Amino acid sequence: MISFAPGTKVYLACKPVNLRKGFDGLSAEVATVIRMDPYCGHLFVFRGKRGDYVKVLYWDGSGLCLYAKRLEKGRFVWPPIIDEQLHLTSAQLALLIEGIDWRRTVAAPESQRPMIV
Repeated sequence: MISFAPGTKVYLACKPVNLRKGFDGLSAEVATVIRMDPYCGHLFVFRGKRGDYVKVLYWDGSGLCLYAKRLEKGRFVWPPIIDEQLHLTSAQLALLIEGIDWRRTVAAPESQRPMIV
């Protein structure tokens, strides 16, 4: 598992993109569609039209990193195209990358959490 600095935010591009794009093309998508700086240190997640392939763009302080994953069976769970971007937690990103429906996961209210002594 790849770890990121605390406070790193995750942004999901809701609209599918052409995943033949590399560093420069996806950086341009971040700037024009998500309207953020691709060199800000946050994660930007993109998906292709078929839904079985994602790419994650990340600036680690010394250069751009591009991570990719293709599911052999099934598709990644993606929100409807309502907005251009969606903010995810790092836990939701981990579920998304595993192909799990991250939309159905919520933390238990504090009153229902087990007390650790």
